[in-house]
This record gives sequence, structure tokens and C-alpha cells, in this order.
Amino acid sequence: MLTSEAISPDKVQENARSYGSHTLGGATGLLKDERGMTVLAENGSLAVRLVRNGTVRVKLFIGEAGGETLDLSSTVAVVEDAAGAVPSFAVSEDGTTYVLETDLVRVVVEKKDCSVRFADLSGGLVAHQRGLLWNENKAVTGLFAASSQVHYYGLGEKTGSLDKRGERYEMWNSDVYAPHVPEIEALYQSIPVLVAHEPGAAYGLFLDNPGRTFFDMRSESDGYVIQSETGSFDYYFIYGPRLKDVVTGYTALTGRMELPPQWALGYHQSRYSYMSQDEVLELARTFREKRIPCDVIYLDIHYMEGYRVFTFDPERFPDPKAMIAELKRMGIRIVPIVDPGVKLDLNDEVFKEGAAKGYFCRKQDGEPFVGPVWPGQSVFPDFTEDRVAEWWGDLHRFYTEMGIEGAWNDMNEPAVFNETKTMDTDTVHGNNGSPVTHGEIHNLYGLLMSKATYEGLGRHLEGNRPFVLTRAGYAGIQRYAAVWTGDNRSFWEHMAMAMPMVLNLGLSGVAFAGPDIGGFAHHCSGELLARWTQMGALFPYCRNHSELRSIRQEPWSFGPEVEAICREYIGLRYRLMPLIYSVFRESSVSGLPVIRPLVLEYPDDPNVANLCDQFLLGSQLLAAPIYRPGTDHRSVYLPEGVWYDYWTGEKLEGGRHVLAHAPLEKMPLYVKAGAVIPHTAVAQSTAEWSAELATDAGELSFDIYCSGGAATAFEFYEDDGLTTGYKKGAYNLTRFSVSEEAGKVELNVEALHSGHERYAGTWRLALKQLSFAPRAVEGLAEWRYDEQSKELTIELARPIAGMKLVIRS
Repeated sequence: MLTSEAISPDKVQENARSYGSHTLGGATGLLKDERGMTVLAENGSLAVRLVRNGTVRVKLFIGEAGGETLDLSSTVAVVEDAAGAVPSFAVSEDGTTYVLETDLVRVVVEKKDCSVRFADLSGGLVAHQRGLLWNENKAVTGLFAASSQVHYYGLGEKTGSLDKRGERYEMWNSDVYAPHVPEIEALYQSIPVLVAHEPGAAYGLFLDNPGRTFFDMRSESDGYVIQSETGSFDYYFIYGPRLKDVVTGYTALTGRMELPPQWALGYHQSRYSYMSQDEVLELARTFREKRIPCDVIYLDIHYMEGYRVFTFDPERFPDPKAMIAELKRMGIRIVPIVDPGVKLDLNDEVFKEGAAKGYFCRKQDGEPFVGPVWPGQSVFPDFTEDRVAEWWGDLHRFYTEMGIEGAWNDMNEPAVFNETKTMDTDTVHGNNGSPVTHGEIHNLYGLLMSKATYEGLGRHLEGNRPFVLTRAGYAGIQRYAAVWTGDNRSFWEHMAMAMPMVLNLGLSGVAFAGPDIGGFAHHCSGELLARWTQMGALFPYCRNHSELRSIRQEPWSFGPEVEAICREYIGLRYRLMPLIYSVFRESSVSGLPVIRPLVLEYPDDPNVANLCDQFLLGSQLLAAPIYRPGTDHRSVYLPEGVWYDYWTGEKLEGGRHVLAHAPLEKMPLYVKAGAVIPHTAVAQSTAEWSAELATDAGELSFDIYCSGGAATAFEFYEDDGLTTGYKKGAYNLTRFSVSEEAGKVELNVEALHSGHERYAGTWRLALKQLSFAPRAVEGLAEWRYDEQSKELTIELARPIAGMKLVIRS
């Protein structure tokens, strides 16, 4: 604990910024190649390469003249096929500049100082790298200009508000049990992508450096600073001009999440720890008896024998395979924790095999790095080596042979119980024959572990989709794992902070993310659990988790009133699973987030630039959680257009704030006019839901909110929810499009792809908020209209090859 002594005058030092005195100097020549140009300079060179249309890579080489010897390899963050076909471009020069021009952007390098300007085709300045400087240790600083109207987003898992203007952050994966406060600069994830948004323009800058780096939007009044402590200064400029273009461009570069198994989208329950097989089974039975849906129960570190990875404690869990089978019959899966630390123990089979084959990270003297974690003194696999990653992945046969299909990677920053809290930076990684120090690739460790885990599970699940949850990661982690935001607290402030944190993770490519519902540490209250469950039910990742010293916070822990609220909102998640699954599919294809800040959909609205206590599920459903105690009203901003109260159907004009009444049992929720909301009956698990929909008695409902004019569309997605068959075409994609004019609504239902044979017996279409009483529905013989609710109902037998309905007054 710090006291006032920490700010004693004799401890305050002048904040003198020194970015270094070395620069590239003036340009001395130019080399061209099939992807761009290399500018030769007095003190090095600058490679400018086209990756894909709208994405330009800029890499600094200190003291190197350039040419074929330049190392243009990338980290694992960049997907192998990101470059694709070479976009058409032209390189030219005049007396003062070199110019690389495409049909989207122009990159201009000034000959006098090698500064770089990125412009659109009209000549408008989009971004400006004013200079690159470095010191005697080759720590590099990039100075970038920005206007006074700029807003900053992204940067992955960071505390604070949505807009990062005026903040400074460090990229260094860190085990931070406490404190999680706005001033903390580094947490578990390091995703060095900055999204800048100014009126009429947006772009992203991704610094592909997995060592210690800094993003400073505070120190310079007319711009921002990006610094790397070690390694290369290698960044990608990603052109908009819209915010959505930046996110899709960044995820084209670093990859998009694979479609998760549907059970991973259900409600998850965890505690540090459920101590025995009997306790786990009793927990599962309680969920079913109380009719609270649940798909996953987690096993924290106490399930292991002496905290050794790939073990079960024989006394606490005498027959894990039977337990897992019984849970699966209830529709519940087990996800066990798997940490990277392997106990240094000659009686441990994993240690013996890894040591014999040289699979662990080593110090410069050749001895393994050893550090204390949960099992005691431990060693750590070197995931930079493909052979080690494959070995680690295959160790997960231990779990898959028991029926387990997912793993929880924790402590993978990596966390070590020593002074630096992590692996020594001079530890050497083999890196497939190109050794690097841990200080150079620290932020990659968690990603590489999750990659090894994901790929290993995939090899042993016989066509089923694996699920991996990770605490640590780097750019590209979305390809392998979902992310939870670590050891938060049962504080109202942490509930509020979860919104901008998860929203910025989404803008940083990590669509599948969420916090521990109710808070991990400290003590939850019934009111906090009710409000947090309401919010968490619509987050991409939905898990309640708490630590062993805290008060219990399962949904029934605070009496019948809170239990009923938790049941209702967890049930809401399952009712909306057809919508949630369709949005996940969209995200896996486009890279757009599952939940979105309003600025992503309404970038020209100044009211939403830093709005971070509301969010959108997809583009159609707006949630405004209550995140303060004793609160039953709150202000909600509705963007332009028409909105409907989800609970009452009340029509509301947008472009303004409204006062929402929200007693404890209600979270304000609004539907955009023109939305198509698929939903179904509440199931106790996604397995039960899928089984019901596969029968003739199954029913899917589609609430279609008439738009009052604007044409809208929604793509509904179906597959088996479990296997990778969708990659071979085993899925259905149905497009709903709605247009409306005076006295007429036109609804098109178009089968874009039909490859999945399991259909619900009935589709029920409800056209809501019709502006007229229909007298005819062309293309349909039977329909119902309710004058009071202004709702037209249509029931259809599946399958539907295609349908066009015209509703007339």
C-alpha cells in the first residue's frame, strides 16, 4: 500500500522526455520491388510495402542500406495469406518526395527527413508520421501528428473510457491481481493497434512488436507517440475511411475468430475452486432443478494433483470420466484450467519428457529457466518451437479422451511469483532456429500457448470445434481463443469499466470477450449480481466466476428475487441464441465485433464518440445496463432513427436522450426500426436447444420491426453448432430484407446458401409496428393481424427456398 510518502517532494522528478537523438537523416536513394519501395537514407532505410488494398507496412531498418538483405518477415500475429494478390500501384518521385500510390491511398515520403504522410486520393491528409528517433540502445520513438478533433480507440484490454485520448498505455502482458483502476497501464493482453477517428476519416496503426512498447496520447498536444523498447519498429497503416473499414482491414491482417462451438456461447459457471467431483455434480443438478440454463462448469487449479498440469486429484475427483459423461447427459461440459508452469519434479511425466527432449525455455547458460508458480518451482514450455507446441497440444489427449472439448489457459503472460512477476527477459527462446530473448517476444507467449492448445484440441476432437479461453494474448489471439478480462473485483466501478474494455477489445479484433460476471475478488451483493448478470447475458463471453475467499455468487446465492432475475436474463441469452449465433457468424466472416460501441455504427454522431455505458449487440439491439447501486432510472441515448422499447414495444424517436425506468428486474433494452430479431423458447443448454429445433415440433420466431421507410436486411445463420462441417458448406444462410413505403411493406426471404438439413418445424414471422392495417398479403394464403398490437403473424413450414411477400393497406 502506498502512503503520502510516495509523493514526497524529494521523490518528484522533472518529467523530461527524451526520445533519442538519432534519425534516418535525409534520403539518399530509392529501390523498387513488386510490393512497394525502400527509401535509402543516411542512417538506415525505410521499407514501404503494400500488404493489401488500403493496408501499408512501414518498417525501419537502423544502419542498413536496404535491398534484398532486409528482413521483412512478420510475427505470428500476421496471417500467412494477409498479403494476397499485389494491389496495383505506382511509385514516382519529384524533387522533394517519393510517392507510392494505389487506388485508395497515397504514401508520401519526404526526402529531407524521411517523414511519411498518408493521404486519400483527393490529397486529404489521413495520417502523418512526423519522425522516427532512436537512442543508443535502439529504442525507437515514432512521432505522429493528429488534429484536435481526434478520438482514439482500440489498444485491446485497457482500463478507462472508450476514447483513449489523454491516456498512456504500456504493452507488456502482466499478471495484475490488483489494482484494476483507470491509471493502470498494462494488463494481461497486449494488442498494439490504435484506431484513430477524426471527422470524415479513420485509420489504424498496428505496431507489430511483441516486446515492451508504449502508446502515448497524452504527452504531445498535437499528436501521439508510439515507442518500442527493443526489437523492430514495424507498423501497418490501415486505411478507413470508415471505422468499420479499419476493423475489417485490421482483422484481415491479423485474422478473425473461428466460429466457436455453440455451447461456448451459453452461460458458464466457475469458482476458484469447485473442490470435488461431488460438488461439481451437485452444482450441475442445482442448475437443472432451478431451471437456470447453463452449458459449462469450470475446474480451477484445485482439481489437479498438487497443481500438476494434466492430472486429476484422485481423492477429490476419483472418476472424472464418469463425472464428465454424467454432466454431458445434462447438457453441461467441463472446461479445466491448464497453466504453462510444469512442476520441476522427476516423478512428473510431463516434466520428465519435456526435460529429456529440451522442450523448456532456457537461460543463456543453457539451463532451464525455473520460477515458482502454483506447483512450486516450475519450468515453462518454449512455445516458439513448433515441435514443443505440437507436443503440448497433443498432451491434451489426456482431456479429450475423457470427453472434454475445451481448455482454460491462465497464468500465461507468463506469470511467475518473483520480483519481476514474469520470466527473466534474458531467457532464450529457440524460435525454430532463430533464437530471441524473452524480452523481445514476451507478449507472444500467451498467444503461442493458446495456439498450441487450440490446434492440439482440434487434432483430437474428431471434427468437433475446440474452445480455448485465455487470459494473456497478443494481436491475432482471436484466431485461437476467447478472452476474459482477468481478476476484476465485485465493484460497481468494475462492472461499468467492463463495457469500454470489452468494446475496445472488439475494435482490436477480439470479438469473443467478457469479464467475470459478479466480479472475481472481493464480495458481491445480490443487487450487483442481478445488474451484472443482466449486462453479461448480452456480452459475447458470459461467465460468472469468483475466488475462494469471496462470498458465493452462483445465481441463487442471494435469495429468490435475485435468483429470478438471473434466471430471466440468462434465459434471455438462450432465447436470443439464434440472434447471438448469427452475429457471431457475421463477426467470424467480417471481423466486426459481436457487441459494438455506438460510434462504430454512428461514426458521424458527436454524442457517441466516448459513449461507453451502452452497447449494441450486432447493429440492431441496444442495451443500457444499470451500473450504480440503488438506481432505478437512467439516461439512455438513442441514435438517429426510430427505436422500440424491447419490453413494452413503445415507439421512440432517436437522436436524443430518454429517461428509462429500470427497477431491479429490468435492464433497458431497445430495438432498432427495421431489425429482424430471431428467437426461440428458453432451453436449459444449447444442446437441448439444438435438439428441439431438429424436431418437427421445433419453432423459430422472427420479430420483424417495420422500419417506417428505410430498407433493412439481416442474415440468419444455422449449422449443427458443434462440428467443423460448416467449413465444407454444411450450413444455411437466409437473408431477410424489408422495405416499406406508404401503405406497403415488402418482405423478401432469400436462401443464400442451403447445406444444413436440420430445420425447425415451423418459422413464425411477426411483423411488428405496422403503420397500417393490412387488407392483403400477396404470396400468402393464411395470416393473422392483431389490431391492438399492430402485429401481423405468419407461420411457415420449413424448408423455405425463397419467398417474397407484399403487405398492402
